Amino acid sequence: MAQSPRIVAELGRPETPDETAARKAESSRVHRASQNTRNLVAALIVTIAVVIVIILAVPRGTPPEAAPIDVAAVAQQISAAEERPIIAPDAPDSWRVNVAAVEGDGPRAWTLVYADETWFLRVAQGFDADPAWPTRMLSGASTDGTVSIDGIVWDRYDIADPSRAGNISVALATQAGPDTVLIYGRADEETLHRAAAAAAPEVERLREEAE
Repeated sequence: MAQSPRIVAELGRPETPDETAARKAESSRVHRASQNTRNLVAALIVTIAVVIVIILAVPRGTPPEAAPIDVAAVAQQISAAEERPIIAPDAPDSWRVNVAAVEGDGPRAWTLVYADETWFLRVAQGFDADPAWPTRMLSGASTDGTVSIDGIVWDRYDIADPSRAGNISVALATQAGPDTVLIYGRADEETLHRAAAAAAPEVERLREEAE
């Protein structure tokens, strides 16, 4: 006995062959779209998992600290290259040296940068520096008397607004033969005086070699 055509409730009558073919085609399209969506989600999950594995595989930890700078050795090299005496202050061992190099071009200066968590000081030897060099380096600061530290008389500079002077709050300068030694930075008076005391024998040496 032949099966009667299926009556579609929405139509109230049996489907025509074209309607049946269209329904099956739509069903196939929906199925394929569903498969594509599932495949896309699966691929996304796999990609995220791979990224997580890569991130977890990257070594963690802080980078190793840079090797400490041997100020005396670097000063000796600079002295030979510049053919002139170079200061190498015997600063406290706890003071970290961040820079030991010749900087600037008017004049060039052999510069050491000492720093701690709360302060920093630059000890600069300006080669054949003119009298106005410290003032230029200190954004126009003027002298405010002198101070004697370990036999060396230093000019003290008045820095009224550190924010306009490159965060510099203290500075001392003195002549050392043809050069000028300038100590400046952001530190308390005790630290500044310790830096000047460390530089004092070197300033005296430069003066003697210039005679």
